[in-house]
Amino acid sequence: MTITELSKEIKARKFKPVYLLHGEEPYFIDQITDLLEQTVLTDAEKGFNLTVLYGKDTDMSTILNASKRYPMMSEYQLVIVKEAQDLKWGKEEENEHVLAYFEKPFASTILVLAYKYGNYDKRKKLYKHIDKSGQTFLSEPIKDYKLAPWIEELIKSKGAQIAPQAALLMAEYLGSDLSKIANETDKMLLNIAKGTIINSDHIQENIGISKDYNVFELQNALAKRDPLKSNQIIQYFADNPKSNPMVVVLANLNAYFTKLLKYHALPNKGNAAKELGVNPYFLKDYDIAARNYPPQKVIQIISYLRECDIKSKGVDSSGNVSDGLLLKELIFKILH
Repeated sequence: MTITELSKEIKARKFKPVYLLHGEEPYFIDQITDLLEQTVLTDAEKGFNLTVLYGKDTDMSTILNASKRYPMMSEYQLVIVKEAQDLKWGKEEENEHVLAYFEKPFASTILVLAYKYGNYDKRKKLYKHIDKSGQTFLSEPIKDYKLAPWIEELIKSKGAQIAPQAALLMAEYLGSDLSKIANETDKMLLNIAKGTIINSDHIQENIGISKDYNVFELQNALAKRDPLKSNQIIQYFADNPKSNPMVVVLANLNAYFTKLLKYHALPNKGNAAKELGVNPYFLKDYDIAARNYPPQKVIQIISYLRECDIKSKGVDSSGNVSDGLLLKELIFKILH
């Protein structure tokens, strides 16, 4: 079940007696937990019927004792176990009394186990009982190439729109921390008039990412083989290393040229957007880059990127060369 489907069920008050929310991505686990807390009980009902426990401070006996209570002046009671991964699971998972509850949980109790930063073992009997009598949800990280579309959907869900280039800019510089992206989005939307399509200027003004000197603009300059713009951006990176760390620049350039090599190999460019995992808006840039860099040159560039990465880590290098100088040397090799 996707997060969209699960959210829709919860909003429709189609509750399950047990929710096991687990996986590597904490953002979606928090989203579902918060939605249940907002939806199951009214503010007046929460005083008697909401119990919040933390994995490291509780045990399964305490959780089950709370779950076996009956609600007061309410249809349901809600028991939330945050940081459930810190519970001392061990033999408790195979305890027959524990298993008996999860096989037939109280219908008037909604128990939420928020198990973050890892996948619960699906081979366990407890998992199988919850999967049968309640709801399991696996929260997986968003793949890098899906971050920009995810940002577009996030902003759309908040009643706004963002230009594809601006979404990509956010994805590249905020990384895969979804909570950080969501927080920055909320702050930005407070300062933008309704109906406005968010562009790179808004990103620069509200999040602090330069709209002219970033990895995305560097990729554009390199695609067009524009030495002046490329070197201006690299000089900006050299002057602002904390805002443009070497590891981020190299990772993005490597991903870009790897996709460009794949673009060359595609027999049918009509499916390029899907094959590369990019917005169709950006295909024209790949077409320009493909004309400027034949496959053999792209392979050579990827080799230059790996060489630069190794040198930046002090291997095959005197150690006295700055990241800025290494980037300048790299850009020269790419363009010539």
